[in-house]
Amino acid sequence: MKNRRVRLVDTTLRDGSHAVRHSYTEKQVAKIAKGLDQSGVELIEITHGDGLGGSSFNYGFSGTDELKLIKAASKEVKNGKVAVLLLPGIGTIADLKNAKAAGAKAVRVATHVTEADVSAEHIYAAKDMDMMAVGFLMMVHMAPVERIVEEALKMESYGADYINMADSAGYLLPEDVAARVDAVSRAVKIPVGFHAHNNMGLAVANSLAAVEAGATYIDGTLRGLGAGSGNTQLEVVAGVLKRSGVDTGDVDFYKLMDVAADAVDPIMQRPQVIDNGSFMLGYAGVYSSFLLHVYDAAKKYKLDPRDILVELGRRGMVGGQEDMIIDVAYQLSQKK
Repeated sequence: MKNRRVRLVDTTLRDGSHAVRHSYTEKQVAKIAKGLDQSGVELIEITHGDGLGGSSFNYGFSGTDELKLIKAASKEVKNGKVAVLLLPGIGTIADLKNAKAAGAKAVRVATHVTEADVSAEHIYAAKDMDMMAVGFLMMVHMAPVERIVEEALKMESYGADYINMADSAGYLLPEDVAARVDAVSRAVKIPVGFHAHNNMGLAVANSLAAVEAGATYIDGTLRGLGAGSGNTQLEVVAGVLKRSGVDTGDVDFYKLMDVAADAVDPIMQRPQVIDNGSFMLGYAGVYSSFLLHVYDAAKKYKLDPRDILVELGRRGMVGGQEDMIIDVAYQLSQKK
């Protein structure tokens, strides 16, 4: 890994939105974005946790309109790029145009791992707008390596600037990550990135495995703030990579630690730990953003959230099917 250039991508203000129930304010976003930019982070992702247009009954309403948050961040980011997440079917090209007008310079177009074809028009549109476009494959534990390669090649053909693979459930072991990153890195001519969740305590280890296998973009969040038990803790992985001899450019992990302490600690609604429900997300292979919805459903129907998560995993539920959580909980309650 030594002497390899790795770019760190922060998604505290997007994936971290799940952990604060989409309650970010413009002041909070501005402070965090400014700190990240001054710490040398090149891509700073900001939207509702489920991407542009995600504020809804199904996914949870945002406390502040995401365009206002993007504008607030864009005023503070001088060196890096403000990025947004877009899931086709939730966000639209019109949403992307509005995000660009608000200051976004990059978009990560996210699809289920076997559905890259639905990203085509959004990646084309982003490139037409002169935006950086990233092909973002979610739930990569749910497809064999060969299929992931096929989907990554599609996104490359649409014009993606790099391919990002997400272990959205925190299910993969380091050797699983390495196999996927290595195969995609060999197949495409563009960079490859990795996005980990810490549901089984492997986010930093999996991120290191990704770098070892060829990834040159690594996602993280300050304090690990994110869906489920959170993401790779950015300030930690930055320090670990530095100690490993990996070149992360101008990233200063001391400054990242300070931003985490000063700007993120005060707004955390719960400790970002691996509790029983979080662990079961990883164990059962369930989309990480389901967790708080599962807790709500378990309380409503007086169920053990672990039972709901196991059933969701058995059914192979994926991101975008949050409405099914209530259905599953109701059906389980009828069997009691």
